[in-house]
Formats: sequence, C-alpha cells, structure tokens
Amino acid sequence: MKTFLTFFVTAILLTSISCYAQRIKDVASIQGVRSNQLIGYGLVVGLPGTGEQSPFTEQSFRTMLTNFGISIDSTVKPKIKNVAAVAVHAELPAFTKPGQTIDVTVSSVGEASSLQGGTLLQTFLKGVDGKVYAVAQGSLVVSGFGAEGADGSRVVVNTPTVGRIPNGAMVEQAVPSGFASGDSLTLNLHYPDFSTAKRLADTINQKLGAQPDQGYVIATPVDAASVRVTAPRDIGQRVGFLATLENFQFTPADAPARVVINSRTGTIVIGRDVQLLPAAITHGGLTVTISENQQVSQPNALAEGETVVTTQSIVDVDLADSRMFKFEPGTTLDDLVRAVNEVGAAPGDLMAILEALRQAGALRGELVVI
Repeated sequence: MKTFLTFFVTAILLTSISCYAQRIKDVASIQGVRSNQLIGYGLVVGLPGTGEQSPFTEQSFRTMLTNFGISIDSTVKPKIKNVAAVAVHAELPAFTKPGQTIDVTVSSVGEASSLQGGTLLQTFLKGVDGKVYAVAQGSLVVSGFGAEGADGSRVVVNTPTVGRIPNGAMVEQAVPSGFASGDSLTLNLHYPDFSTAKRLADTINQKLGAQPDQGYVIATPVDAASVRVTAPRDIGQRVGFLATLENFQFTPADAPARVVINSRTGTIVIGRDVQLLPAAITHGGLTVTISENQQVSQPNALAEGETVVTTQSIVDVDLADSRMFKFEPGTTLDDLVRAVNEVGAAPGDLMAILEALRQAGALRGELVVI
C-alpha cells in the first residue's frame, strides 16, 4: 500500500534555495534600532456584572478614589462587580515620537469573566527602566464572549478576558537610540554565520567602491553576527545612506546541514546538505537497501567531449521478514524518505530511524527536536 501523499503531509523534505539573492534589510537589522516593551497595571470599568471582587481590585479601586479626593470608610466593602484589574502591555517601535499613538493589549489578572463592554482608565505604561513612556486609556475591543447558565454550565467563545485598544496609548517620551551617534553603524544578522557576514561586507565594499587591497574599507565583519559599516555623521545623509544600503542584494551562505523534527505534529524538515554515513539499523519489518553504482560515460570517437563518471542510485524496498536497513556511502536523506514512503510507514518510523542514525554517528548534520 502506497501512502506517499499521506506521509508527505506530515514529513516535508526541504530543498535549500539559498542560491537566491536577498536584500540586506531582509537578513540583518541595525544595532540599537529596536522596539521596546511597555507594561502597566490599571482598571477596566463599566463591565455588565462580569468584573471581580478580589482584594487587589478593591485596593486599586480605593486608591483611585483617593486620588480624586474621595475617601471610603475602611469598614465599608464596596460592591464593584463592574470593575476588573488588568495588565496592559504594548510595544513601542523605534523612532516613535511623543504625541504619536500605539496599540495596547489589555488582559484580566483576576477572576473577571469578561472584559466585553469595558473601558480602560488612564494607565501609565513603563519600560524596563521604570520610566513612563506612554499613557493608555480607551474602550476595549473584545472578540470573545461567554455565557453561563443557572446550573453552572458555561460556554466560552475565543478569549473574553483579553481585549485590544487600537491607538489606545499616547506616547509621552521617545526612547533614546544611538542611531545618530558615532562614525559607524553595525548590522546584525538574523542568523549568525561567518560566511554570510563576510559576503555581506564584501558586497557593501564592492557596491560603494571601497578598495580593501589599498586599505580603504567601508564594511568590516566583526564576528559571525555583525558587520560594522562606516556611515556619514550628518543625520540626513545617514538616512539616505542606509536607504541605499539596505536594498543591496547579496547571496547568503548555505544554511548548516540540519534536520528539524516536531514530535507533537510529526512534521519533519530535512535540509538539502544532510548526508548519511555507512550504517545499518533494525526497525520493524522493513528492509531498505540503498546503493550507488559508478558508471563511466565516454563521448563518441568522432565527437568532442570529456569522459565523466556518473552515479546511478538504486533503491530496493522489501516488506519481507528481514529487518535490516542498509545505507551505502553517499546516501542522502532524500533516498531514505522516498524508500520509507514506498512501504507506507508512519512518520514515527522515520523519526526513530533518524534518532538511531544520530546516536550511531551516521547522520551528517544536526538533529533538532522541537
């Protein structure tokens, strides 16, 4: 029985396409130009009885009233089922200026059953340094909802305890960055690689007319992740310089030989350069023999050409009682996957084979399990 299509829904053979050029802006970022996380604690009011009566909500409610000059006797316990304590978080993009707005996410931190219909009161959003960078306030947009019966049965759709406020926070101060300082900028690769860093530096030097052989360089690789680029000091010229630089195209180096396995979904991603060393393992009732024959191809005596050696791969699959997998030198995982597909094996069989090959030292490549 053949299950080629069924198996490849869960096992994917990845062919590398690193031969295609990419823009610098797609593979690297500028050091210091980054977003910053903000967080705050506040109150959502106006809920239709879906709030909470927790101690910290009551304390926050009393503190809010005190700030407005209203005091409540400590012996009186207010009923505030229309109020919920929430955590508010947002991301402050680089170069965001005071007066601009950003989106915020509001999440219940107590026992509130829903934030539907609520309004967030003024909440200070702080960075990791404890300073206030934005102030959030506004009506929530909640996609989820819930319904509860008298017998305790309940139906919940999506998540009614989390909401968003588009443009709900006003930025009060900008985050300092080192973009405009110094004589150089540093490009950080998303995926560190020494070969890619060198190719990136070489491309920049070539495009901008540098002459490394005469000691004049514009880009210098610092390590596997970073390339330092000399940039104009004038901020206007620097912006124009980077606008040109980030659109340069170059070819990154090939990715390392790697096999990635998702044990929860059965997904298997195999890199192009993964190879197998000579090995033989036992697995179930399957026998897979993969071998390669070397053939010599000679041109006609009257024709021009060269004598070359070609490789012919032979894959033999058997479901007999024999239980030995045999791999000859030069076998690729492409051959292995196709052979296992022929006998209709499950993704778990291939996972077990790959793990056994790694333990035996016959898998030339990194095995990553997520």
